[in-house]
Amino acid sequence: MQKIILLIVALTTLAQTASAQSGQVPTQNANSRFEQLGSLLPTPNTFRTASGAPGKDYFQNRADYDIKVELDDQKQRIIASETITYLNNSTDALRYIWLQLDQNLFRPDADGNTARTNSINAERGASPAQLDPGANLRGKNYGHSITSIRDAAGKSLPYRINQTMMRIDLPTPVQPGKSVTFSIDWNFTIVDADATNARSGYEYFPKDGNYVYEMAQWFPRLCAYNDVTGWQNKQFLGQGEFTLIFGNYKVAITAPNDHVVGATGELQNPAQVLTATQIARWNSAKGRGNKPGENPIAIVTQAEAEAAEKGKPTGKKTWIYKASNVRDFAFASSRKFIWDALQPTVEGKPVWAMSLYPKEANPLWGQYSTRLVAHTLRSYSRRTFAYPYPVAYSVHGPVGGMEYPMMSFNGARPEPDGTYSVNTKNFLIQVVIHEVGHNFFPMIVNSDERQWSWMDEGLNSFLEGLACLEWDPNFPARGIEPQYIVPYMQLDAASQVPIMSSSDNILPNTFGPNAYSKPATALNILRETVMGRDLFDYAFKEYARRWAFKSPEPADFFRTLEDASGVDLDWFWKGWFYGTEAVDQELLDVDWFQPSSQNPEVAKAEARTAAQRRLNTISRQRDAATKDQTVVAQDSTMTDFYNRYDPYAVTEADKKRYQDYLATLSEEERKTLASSSQTHYYTLSVKNKGGLPMPVIIRMQFEDGTDSVARFPAEIWRFNDVSVKKVIATSKKVTQWTLDPYREIADIHPENNNFPVIAEPTRFQLFKQRGNAGTQTPNPMQQQRQNQPANRPAVQGSGRN
Repeated sequence: MQKIILLIVALTTLAQTASAQSGQVPTQNANSRFEQLGSLLPTPNTFRTASGAPGKDYFQNRADYDIKVELDDQKQRIIASETITYLNNSTDALRYIWLQLDQNLFRPDADGNTARTNSINAERGASPAQLDPGANLRGKNYGHSITSIRDAAGKSLPYRINQTMMRIDLPTPVQPGKSVTFSIDWNFTIVDADATNARSGYEYFPKDGNYVYEMAQWFPRLCAYNDVTGWQNKQFLGQGEFTLIFGNYKVAITAPNDHVVGATGELQNPAQVLTATQIARWNSAKGRGNKPGENPIAIVTQAEAEAAEKGKPTGKKTWIYKASNVRDFAFASSRKFIWDALQPTVEGKPVWAMSLYPKEANPLWGQYSTRLVAHTLRSYSRRTFAYPYPVAYSVHGPVGGMEYPMMSFNGARPEPDGTYSVNTKNFLIQVVIHEVGHNFFPMIVNSDERQWSWMDEGLNSFLEGLACLEWDPNFPARGIEPQYIVPYMQLDAASQVPIMSSSDNILPNTFGPNAYSKPATALNILRETVMGRDLFDYAFKEYARRWAFKSPEPADFFRTLEDASGVDLDWFWKGWFYGTEAVDQELLDVDWFQPSSQNPEVAKAEARTAAQRRLNTISRQRDAATKDQTVVAQDSTMTDFYNRYDPYAVTEADKKRYQDYLATLSEEERKTLASSSQTHYYTLSVKNKGGLPMPVIIRMQFEDGTDSVARFPAEIWRFNDVSVKKVIATSKKVTQWTLDPYREIADIHPENNNFPVIAEPTRFQLFKQRGNAGTQTPNPMQQQRQNQPANRPAVQGSGRN
């Protein structure tokens, strides 16, 4: 046995020696890729531990709000007042407090507008937005107008507004463990959400003269004060979202009496704002949504919504909502709203799933939206923690996709004729799951969005992809599949920044791939390829459990996944989150070896076959016809012993040497020798062209039509990050080798993953299209309608303006 082992070791050593002699050496100290993150992560402390869990001294401050707000539907304005009780749970006395005034982003002189770059292209011209980025904001009087700030005794408090931030100076510091109460009065003009590309605002429907309002970032909100940044009062520039703290809310929303109002939290006074019939419908929806085919119940029907569109308000109604332990509050209001609901059981608890939408959203929204809300809550709860809130809304209006506690604003609208493309349907599925899923990240796992977009968008996009596939196994969940992040990772270094970049510094044209798709893909690779589903799912759930209703930082996520799985992932965080290198593995060469059995009967027969192949040249084939004319063939005196000698004939001496060799082996070694003669040894040469080390996955296709896959961990690169050699033994001959056969590591050049190389054709258009090349093709629903008999019912129209 020892002699056989030595033979295999010799093959491996030979391959390693050849690599060293070829001059292929690491471009850097390869070990640095697999060293621990070290100083890249903050030093653990009593606030945040080395395991990634909150420490014994972890704290977070709290703000409770009592708000009264009126929606002016005639002038599109908000008039409001709030009383805030702020609890200081930190170890520091606070002389002042900071609040966010996000509506000030829509002032022309805000940094978020003046800092935008623009240019003119002499050939293509320029749009008005390129010529003057703030032109659509001038003369609109957008932004918070603060009219009063008072303490609990009614005395005015001094304050200073710095663009989207406001500092209130306290007469005495609020001490650790103590609270301060103050009141603010304010108003502002609601923005046209479409014109300003805002996360909230109104949409006007000129056909019926009505509005849909989706209101967010509408009230002065406390900034976060924590152990990492102190006050997080970084200006709101529009790209980096929000950093908020938890609290309890009571909000009284006054609107025209024909409006339907949905909001964060639970409605406290349904008898004052709904009809008896609507309340009865609401009650009939209780417990509904746990069986396939149970459709939502319309609390406000389309007929009622259309009737309200045609009428005029006769007064006002006040809708009162309460929400506990939330980080924000949003609401939606319109007389155009249809309202439907289910109440499925999620992890043993009934939860309301609701949707608000105008008729223009039907038939798509009535069929899908609320069912998607219920599905999302179930899917995310299984992978994180049980959804803790009593309700989740999906609202259709001007905002394409935005999230708030228990509220989400979602796009995807059918065509005016009621048809829709498959892309519109898929977008609705994707956006509702994504925005409702944000209830978990960051509404509960409360990361700092202003600093780290990927901590909510990336994690949420990952769970969204899984939930989409649970909805429909054929859904195109491109946001988590490695092959779809390849075009982004193929970009040059100047077009990328690491995932670990602050939100406002991510290049705008690659914000989606950087903050959403790349981290989501990375997590999917961890789950499917690096860690395995069991280890990953447990560790991810542990992170969500540890940091529910708390505020994690990136280090807490990185450390928790390693702590809960026992897998060293520092190399992965370095490559995927701190770097911009790509994955590009190339299968350079494959060398084939077979051990010699030392049996002369076998060895000399193989040698004879090999010699015959070498002699079968084109010259000898053509000379065969004249071989009888050669001197040796015509004159026998020109031959001797060697003309008759057969070097491949087995002699008695050969047999004796073989038997002497066998006599030195044990019985077990003889069996191994006999079986090894049927084993094929291959030395694979693999190059890490992209720089980002990843596991090496190789598929072997055998000559009998079967195949097999071998997997080697990323640590295969720890001694040489440029190229490695690996010996693989098989019992069958391999005819084709393929790296990354299932496209699971985001290799940017799969064409160099095969040995032998597989040629792929490049398609081209033989004749250029003529005629109506720019004409928009009807969607498949419209095409079917055009082709259906006149007596068949058509798809119901949406009534969209």
